[in-house]
Amino acid sequence: MKVVLVSTYDLGHQPFGLASPAAWLREAGASVTCIDLAVEALKKQAVQSAALVAIYLPMHTATRLASALLPRIKALNPRAHLCCYGLYAPMNEAFLRRLGVQTVLGGEFEAGLASLYARLAAGGPGAPAERQSEPVVSFAKLQFRVPDRTGLPPLSGYAHLELGDGERRTAGYTEASRGCKHMCRHCPVVPVYGGRFRIVQRDVVMEDIRRQVAAGARHITFGDPDFFNGVGHALRLVAALHRAFPHVSYDATIKVEHLLKHARHLPTLAATGCLFVTTAVESIDDDVLRLLDKGHTRADFVRVVGLARDAGLTLSPSFMPFTPWTSLRCYRDLLALVAELGLIDHVAPVQLAIRMLVPAGSRLLELAALAPFLDGYDAAALSHRWSHPDPEADRLHARVRKIVAKGEARGASRRETFAEIWRAAHRACGAAAPALPKPREEADEIPVPRLSEPWYCCAEPTEGQFARI
Repeated sequence: MKVVLVSTYDLGHQPFGLASPAAWLREAGASVTCIDLAVEALKKQAVQSAALVAIYLPMHTATRLASALLPRIKALNPRAHLCCYGLYAPMNEAFLRRLGVQTVLGGEFEAGLASLYARLAAGGPGAPAERQSEPVVSFAKLQFRVPDRTGLPPLSGYAHLELGDGERRTAGYTEASRGCKHMCRHCPVVPVYGGRFRIVQRDVVMEDIRRQVAAGARHITFGDPDFFNGVGHALRLVAALHRAFPHVSYDATIKVEHLLKHARHLPTLAATGCLFVTTAVESIDDDVLRLLDKGHTRADFVRVVGLARDAGLTLSPSFMPFTPWTSLRCYRDLLALVAELGLIDHVAPVQLAIRMLVPAGSRLLELAALAPFLDGYDAAALSHRWSHPDPEADRLHARVRKIVAKGEARGASRRETFAEIWRAAHRACGAAAPALPKPREEADEIPVPRLSEPWYCCAEPTEGQFARI
């Protein structure tokens, strides 16, 4: 039986969410075609001949794009069984079923996809599928298969590592765990996993890395929601990675709270080839951080910057600077602190334009403090609408988005875009922009490593992305 797995967008990575289930399905006897619409066109013939088409939804942007793709797939093959799987599938189950999706799988979805395949194959060609018997969300502790990347576009077609001195490295991507122990209110992992996390076995991760290195990867991104949820697992893994491939670097995402708690391990990360750590700071306003249940303070963030610098690690902070509780003054304060800490080159400009997303099932909806700003659910945007009490804050957000988009289009440096945002933030407050604050400490003049596609998961899809669908 023919199966098509589709990814619409996965942050510039070769999708683990296609390669992992492809291994399970091929093991079960399926003929699998993988399509990544971020870098290639839809393979119409494959879709037309498939009995099962399953679309991977790891994030908001991917889900928005999938909503535009589903009618096209139904037109090409009205007989195909439609499945959506991944983090955002169960969060948007009702919406997806209205679009004709018959099976929705979240959490540990590989076994569910294999079960669905077996169920459809047993029914024979053209047989109607029975009602979904697989759990919509599974927390099963799986014995993972090594991801099968056969048929996916080569790694050279995806985001690469830029070292800042002109050197580029082909980047691979893998996952060592899923879910998260923490319950940050704004995080899309929480409504699905509810404080649980699951490990991908170390031998599976290492073999996946080994195959990607053989395919040309010289850098690996660990895409875990938080690499230090299982700190022992993570440290053993990077030690094994460095022993096997001492020339291969890596990056990971670790929350501020964990960077503080496990500060003694930061030198180990640097020694084993970690070039940078993405950390979700979100805000520097302690009141906002408490509302978000982030588990850290402004002072904690400042301390982590120093600890990372001392350990020889580059910190790549991510932010959610536009919330209903963030004033214009606080936004200016954020920009000033980024400059004072010597982080302008460390922060992707898009991080200064992120507006809080309130998807279906979000823990944010439990907050009485959010209720006054809500204005209904926007089904097309897959998010609850909200307005800032100060209209100028919403106008500033729109201006910052334009500045970031224009900067990306003309290839502006991060410093050039930051300076323009700095001026816009002060104009919004009716003030002339002073010179940017000087860093508190003299930072080493070392190029800042970064991926060519910035990390973010809740921005609006672009017109170009919809055009590819």
